[in-house]
Order: sequence, then C-alpha cells, then structure tokens
Amino acid sequence: MEKVNTWGRRVAAALAVMWVSATAPSLHAAEIVVGQVAPLTGVLASTGAQMVLGGKIYFDWVNAQGGVHGASIRQSVVDDAYKVPDTVKATRELLAKPEVVALYGFAGTANITQLLSDGVLEQGGAALVAPYTGGESLRNPFNPWIFHVRAGYADETEHMVQQLTTLGMNRVAVMYQDDGFGKAGLAGVEAALAKRNLKLVVSAGYERNTDKVDDAVKAIKAADVHAVIMIAVNKPAAAFIQRYREQGGGAQLYNISVVDPTELVKLAGLKNAHGLGISQVVPYPYRPQLPVVREYQTLLKKYAPDAEVNYTSFEQFLGAKVLVEALRRAGPAPTRAKVVKALESLQSYDLGGITLGYSPTNRIGSRYVEVTVIGSNGRLMK
Repeated sequence: MEKVNTWGRRVAAALAVMWVSATAPSLHAAEIVVGQVAPLTGVLASTGAQMVLGGKIYFDWVNAQGGVHGASIRQSVVDDAYKVPDTVKATRELLAKPEVVALYGFAGTANITQLLSDGVLEQGGAALVAPYTGGESLRNPFNPWIFHVRAGYADETEHMVQQLTTLGMNRVAVMYQDDGFGKAGLAGVEAALAKRNLKLVVSAGYERNTDKVDDAVKAIKAADVHAVIMIAVNKPAAAFIQRYREQGGGAQLYNISVVDPTELVKLAGLKNAHGLGISQVVPYPYRPQLPVVREYQTLLKKYAPDAEVNYTSFEQFLGAKVLVEALRRAGPAPTRAKVVKALESLQSYDLGGITLGYSPTNRIGSRYVEVTVIGSNGRLMK
C-alpha cells in the first residue's frame, strides 16, 4: 500500500510540474504542444493520473529519439476534476493558444458532449484524439473533430449482454450514473436486451460526482436479478459493490471499461470485488504477447518505474502512438488542420499487433471488446 501511495505522490508532483509548464513561456525553439484536460482531482483522480501517464511515457520516449521532425512534444495538462464547466473553460483556454496543435485524452461523456454542443471543438478546429469515453452521443451523429481509439459503450454492453444471456442470465439490472455517460450505457443495455426479446428488470441511477448509491442498492437488491451491469466510475462503483454484497446481494456484477480494478479492490475490499466482470476495449496489457504491449511495458518501466501496468495508461499509450504518427504525417510545421487530415489518412494503421483505422467519413478507430474478471488475488484475469 505504501508503494501505491508513494507512486501517487510522485505522480501528483510530476503533474504539478506539468501544470506549471502549461502556463510558462516556451523555452524551446522547436516544440509541438498537445493539450490535455484530465480529472486529476475528484472522483476520477486515479484514472486521470493513469490517463496522463500513458501519454507521457510515449511522448518522453519520442522526445528522447529526437522528437517529431526535430520538434519536441510538450503535453500541456489541465485538471478539470471531472466537472463539465471546468472542462469547457480549460478547453477554450487551451485552444486560445495557437501553439496547441491537437487535443488528447479527455474524460467524460457529458464533458465532451458539452464541448460539441457549445461548438468549442469546431471553433478551435483541433482534433481530439483518444477521449476516455465510449458515449454514443460523441459518435452519432458523425462529427469530424473526435478520433476514437476505443469501442463505444453500445459495443461493450452488447458484448456483456451476449455473454450473460448465453449463460442463461436473463434477469438484468443496471446501476448507472445519472448523466450522459450513464444514460448512454443504459441505452446500450436496453438495446442489447431488446434484440433478444428481453427487457431490463430494473434500472437505478446515482448522482454524478457522488457515491450516493444506497437507493440503487435497495432497488436492485429487491428485484432479485441474475446480473447487474454498472455504468459507473471508480468510487460509486466500489460503494455499490461493497454495500450490495454486504447486504447479501448475490447477482453477478459487471462494470463498463472506465473503472480501475486496483482502485475498486482497494475501496470495496477484495472479498466484495472478487468475481466482478469488467469489459475492456483494448487488449490485455499484463502479458507481453503483442509487440505494442511489450513496447508499453518497456517504456513504463523506463519512464515510470514505480507505476504498475494498467488498462487506462495502456489505452492512452495507444492514443499517444496514434497522435504522434499523425504529427509525423502532418509534416515539419504541423497545424490543426494538417493534423486532422493526417489522422484521416490512418486508414489501416498497425500500432504493433493492434490495427486502427480512420477516414474522412469514419472516426471510430476500433470496436474491440472483451470481458475480464477480478480474480481471487485482486488482479484481472482473462
């Protein structure tokens, strides 16, 4: 536990330096600035730290090799605490700086949906690469600014419902965050069940940026379901798992991909979290079977030796690789428009055993989904 806390303090210190660098004048003649808004405080803080880390280790390595066309990449990070107004304000401020050529790795369906509704991305004309969300509202209708690395929540919920119903578990409940993120996942579960002529037994929401889940626990426990699919982030998901299990709830529990299993075990207790199914939208990063997983593990050990392998940092590592390739293709003097065009040219791009593709009419790079389970030792198993 001390190791985790020590690493957390080091990450916080490193991020503080990055925030300062975001506002300091440039000291480098040739520099490419990538803007990132991430939840470094609040209910999603541990996830936000992993998001920033995944990009940082790859950008650090690229810079150590001489950068992109001789220019170093600067990751300019701002904390939004997962609060929608803060996301909008921080993004406007980043896009007001002409040196910011692209945005990378934001979190939150509601947060990013607001950027679209307010026209922030369109006015800024910059691509947002690898947002940490699978919300359908960011994919449909088509918008040209967001380049997704991960599958959508509709893909994840379809996969989970397919697995459940194959096992004969037809009585399904949903515990969801009452916002755009939670409702996107809820709609995905309902659609997947309807495809199989089934209906949701009960759905129960909780208020965003809280872990007030007692009403949801009560409603779902009373419904006597076979399985509960949670569309929730770390703290409220852990609170639900702990309280539901401690009150005798025996259904199979699942959560969508945006949670950190280490955090869930720490908050809910291993006894309660053991057996939780978590859908994943990138390949298993714990075994170095793919070249890109080996690369990620090597750079993690080199640039963040105290950090552990993590799905979130791996996903954002993949996003950083996508962005850097686009910066290369954009040429020696990248502009926002050139980066968008370069991303569209990645029509079948191999990251090292994982292929993603975009085009002028497609922004969904991958639809990969699999389900993992928290094992008896607290670690994820396939």
